[in-house]
Amino acid sequence: MISNSFVESKIIELMSGKIAIYPVIPITTMAIICVAILLFKRRGVFPFIRQIIVVLLLFLLNLRILIPDANMTVTQDNLDAYVLFVVDDTISMVAEDYNGGSRMDAVKNDCAHIIDELQGARFAIISFNNDSQVMTPYSDDTTFAKSVINSIQPLQEFYATGTTLNVCKDDMIDMLVRAKESDSGNVYVFFISDGEITSDEELDSFDDAKEYVDGGAVLGYGTEEGGNMHLLNYMDEMELVMDNRVWSNPQPAVSKLDEDNLRDIARDLGVEYIHMTKQQKVNDVLDEIKDSAISQTVEKVEKNYHETYYWFAIPIAFMMIWEFVLLKRKK
Repeated sequence: MISNSFVESKIIELMSGKIAIYPVIPITTMAIICVAILLFKRRGVFPFIRQIIVVLLLFLLNLRILIPDANMTVTQDNLDAYVLFVVDDTISMVAEDYNGGSRMDAVKNDCAHIIDELQGARFAIISFNNDSQVMTPYSDDTTFAKSVINSIQPLQEFYATGTTLNVCKDDMIDMLVRAKESDSGNVYVFFISDGEITSDEELDSFDDAKEYVDGGAVLGYGTEEGGNMHLLNYMDEMELVMDNRVWSNPQPAVSKLDEDNLRDIARDLGVEYIHMTKQQKVNDVLDEIKDSAISQTVEKVEKNYHETYYWFAIPIAFMMIWEFVLLKRKK
């Protein structure tokens, strides 16, 4: 099943003109915000009409409407390969023990590097926390693959129910089987996690997936010493995650790398385990993929788009100035 975040973040082509939208805030969320603003109805007919106009302009601005421009022909080296990212986005992945930053920030940078190195391959992305989500099916749109990776965010602490690495297994095998059954290229997987399990569930064997995997790696993030985590709270402020198992004396929660679990998964999949302080090993894996996958140079036509946000931003600015002037006159 394709997630709602995938549907709403994907560029949507509308009608015959191929107008595209790429919402900054999910459409449903923005609609709720706009309705909430209109509930604070201004006194008077004309002030309320101006309020409605501003809200409509904000809604259209958020849609990020793109209009087509002249097509452009580009040359691209296509790798005859399928690449599946399986990304752990549990709370522990924001632990701050990776070169002064969070594990998830490093994951996003490293995935972008892998995508850049494997231009022309078809990429799919699975993320998992309480549940597993297929965020995008296989596509050779590298810009879109990067944007989906960048959109991955951990659950809020309130919703987290404990980490298990097993939750993604069925979706992962299903996506690997689909790629393998296409019979049009090798299949590679990058399983990305800190290996930490906080639920009572023991790690399953991933051996069932091995026959569908031609290569890749399990990438481990974090340190044995561990790191603290910060998440946005309901006030949109960064807040330290606390370990409340001892209610009388809560302490800052610490997430630690568990390499044993990651090595077990790598062994089951038949790929190498790499602790991500050793990026050169990732480059070695990428070189192996490029050597083994068939590459061909193709020309393809890409559609260019023009941004239209200023069509709505400028009227909003003028209306805000108008409201300010009217307010000053009343005083």
